[in-house]
Amino acid sequence: MGAEIWFGVLQAVAVIVVLVLVYRPLGDYMAHVFSTPKNLRVERGLYRIIGVDPASEQTWRAYARSILAFSVVGLLLVYGLQRLQAFLPESLGLPAVPEGLAFNTAASFVANTNWQSYSPEQTLGYTVQLAGLTVQNFVSAAVGLAVAVALVRGFARRGSTTLGNFWVDLTRGLGRILLPIALLSAIALIAGGVIQNFAGFTDFTTVAGGTQAIPGGPVASQEAIKLLGTNGGGFFNANSAHPFENPTGWTSLLEILLILAIPFSLPRTFGRLIGDDRQGYAIAAVMGTIFLVSLFALSALELAGQGTAPQIAGGAMEGKEQRFGILGSTLFGTASTLTSTGAVNSMHDSYTALGGMMPMLNMMLGEVAPGGVGSGLYGMLVLAIIAVFVGGLLVGRTPEYLGKRIGPREIKLASLYILVTPTLVLAGTALSFAIPGIRTDVESTSILNPGVHGMSEVLYAFTSASNNNGSAFAGLTANTPWFNTALGIAMLLGRFLPIVLVLALAGSLAAQQHVPETSGTLPTHRPQFVGLLIAVTVVVTALTYFPVLTLGPLAEGLV
Repeated sequence: MGAEIWFGVLQAVAVIVVLVLVYRPLGDYMAHVFSTPKNLRVERGLYRIIGVDPASEQTWRAYARSILAFSVVGLLLVYGLQRLQAFLPESLGLPAVPEGLAFNTAASFVANTNWQSYSPEQTLGYTVQLAGLTVQNFVSAAVGLAVAVALVRGFARRGSTTLGNFWVDLTRGLGRILLPIALLSAIALIAGGVIQNFAGFTDFTTVAGGTQAIPGGPVASQEAIKLLGTNGGGFFNANSAHPFENPTGWTSLLEILLILAIPFSLPRTFGRLIGDDRQGYAIAAVMGTIFLVSLFALSALELAGQGTAPQIAGGAMEGKEQRFGILGSTLFGTASTLTSTGAVNSMHDSYTALGGMMPMLNMMLGEVAPGGVGSGLYGMLVLAIIAVFVGGLLVGRTPEYLGKRIGPREIKLASLYILVTPTLVLAGTALSFAIPGIRTDVESTSILNPGVHGMSEVLYAFTSASNNNGSAFAGLTANTPWFNTALGIAMLLGRFLPIVLVLALAGSLAAQQHVPETSGTLPTHRPQFVGLLIAVTVVVTALTYFPVLTLGPLAEGLV
């Protein structure tokens, strides 16, 4: 156990060192991508094809309409590909995906959630995987980047009615950031043993003399962007616990770095675009502190291995791969659920009772430490606005942030942003147990483990869907009419309502003139503000869920 602890510490240190090393170059590069006036030749050609003037800018309303229209088209395309799968090439002989499941999957991937109520290798052929899911892995991540940059422009601009051009931001995020890094990452994963082929199903004779069909597929190309774009959907049902997706300990470490690289570098981008690197360091410090505390808590709970089965086995290894161990699993799980990734290299449903609460709590924080690609930064900036407002109330300082006044309109928009996901999570969970017909269906056909743990499984599902994470307590069978519909709606509302609110907030901030600092201005780059923002993040978000947590994982863990 001692050797495993030291090895786990070395893994965490390695991740921290690499993130520190890439923080400035990657953050500066992304700032350059979204601020340079120069367009690449291929970009100019694309703009002519789609009829976009790259020099024109959009109001927040036009920016929001562009995102919503683009996402609706993506939703219809992914849904249509699934329904027409039997007629598509490389379908592997698989039938069309049923209507409810097709809607749920389309909503999931368009919303950057990648919740999967199905076994991918037995449900989807290569055309749907590549043309539908992989494409959405790229574009949904690029949408998140675009929204974050639009909010940052709202802070940086003075007396402006525009936030940039969504189509330009989308194109640059795709072509200059996500595609090149994903390409290099896919090559590295192939070198590490992740498969990349179009072999279909190959029959093998087992040691016992039976026959088993082993699936192949273009896995590395999807694996790279599922992690880099904080998407999370696996090519196989076991996700990154499957040896074809994640063969070794070092590939697991690489996948963790891919999850965290862009979200942890975006505070640097933020600092560069507003002209104050100190503000970026403050946001990064908040993200890093919450991440380390969460990692320590989850690791300690799993190493303690409370419960009869872990004590008999000598450790809480149920649901974990031997090649990763306990700490390799908790590191991956923390990175996955504190971002909007949802990929797993171990089964969270098999964690100890209180250990299983930690991934759930990570999502309930709003996935801001560091959060998803783009969504983590704009979520943390919304919390920073609330922290400034609270700080002003506590010490009598003027509610200003980065030279912009935080007035009634700004605080209302920020408050609505914070309320969206708890409303979806709690309403979805409550309806699942409150409506008699649905409750009977849930309890008889969906919940593998009844009682308190079954409550946790449903709560985890709506927490994951509403926060656009996508991981699951695998004991819940979610491929039912109720869950396909309810979770699909939760994913769409949990993604696009906050985006619209963030863009409205950005438009309000951009229209303001810069307010000079005075003795009454609360400094937002010092350790005191970092501590205040951490406290606000925990109190405003996590404590909202405390009553329902007492009915699920807390009740289970304290019995």
